[in-house]
Order: sequence, then C-alpha cells, then structure tokens
Amino acid sequence: MPKKKTGARKKAENRREREKQLRASRSTIDLAKHPCNASMECDKCQRRQKNRAFCYFCNSVQKLPICAQCGKTKCMMKSSDCVIKHAGVYSTGLAMVGAICDFCEAWVCHGRKCLSTHACACPLTDAECVECERGVWDHGGRIFSCSFCHNFL
Repeated sequence: MPKKKTGARKKAENRREREKQLRASRSTIDLAKHPCNASMECDKCQRRQKNRAFCYFCNSVQKLPICAQCGKTKCMMKSSDCVIKHAGVYSTGLAMVGAICDFCEAWVCHGRKCLSTHACACPLTDAECVECERGVWDHGGRIFSCSFCHNFL
C-alpha cells in the first residue's frame, strides 16, 4: 500500500499543476486582456483610448499611468521588486514610471521584472496591419486583432 501524502506535499503538487496551467495559458491570452491594451480616459479631453503614455487626440501626458506589464498604478515598496529605492513611501504618477515601451507606447513601472520582461513579452512587438502594412506608431496606438484570422488590424 502506498504511503499517504502529507498536506505540504499535496499543496506543492497543486501549486505545480496551477503554475503549469498558467504557463500554458499565457500564450493564448486575448490581446484586449493585456494591461498595455487596457481602456483609459484622457485627463484633458475625456476621450477613451488604449493605455498609452500620450493621448493621441490632444497629445497630453497622462497623470495616472498604468504599467503595461503588471497593470499597477501605485508602487508599494514592500510588495514589489523596485529598481528605485523609496523606503516607506508609495510612489504614484510619473514617480512610478521606469520606461515607455517601444512597441505599444505604454508606461512601464520601475519594477525589475517589468523593466526586464515587457519589451520581450509585449503583444504588439510584431504588430503590423494586414491591410495597410502600418505599425502601432503609425496607427496612433489603436490596433486590434481579427477574431477569425488573428492578424492585426
């Protein structure tokens, strides 16, 4: 008769199974579900657009940036892997920003993981419209994927 599993062993096996499912589902995530494509409203002109550093309608800089990798709007020192040391102070706004993505033009926070992985994992790295062969910057940040052929439009 096999040995009975302990609680810690069961937890570890369940955790491994969850992580395996998460890794498998990362490649099939919908384009709209990425934080770099979240919907936001401009502070000045109140028009809705994708999460970008600059408004495409009035060219204003957004006051409350959202990280394109993790989706955070506030950096809390204890729960993150910040490159910038800000002991005991929560940083919001432009104090939280570490970079702007070259592909999707969205803010990236100063977390070590976000700065090192977003440029590689950005879903718009190879985004080029099938019809007019323009990239994200030429389109003004608004790019979508076709629900049938999964190409960019």
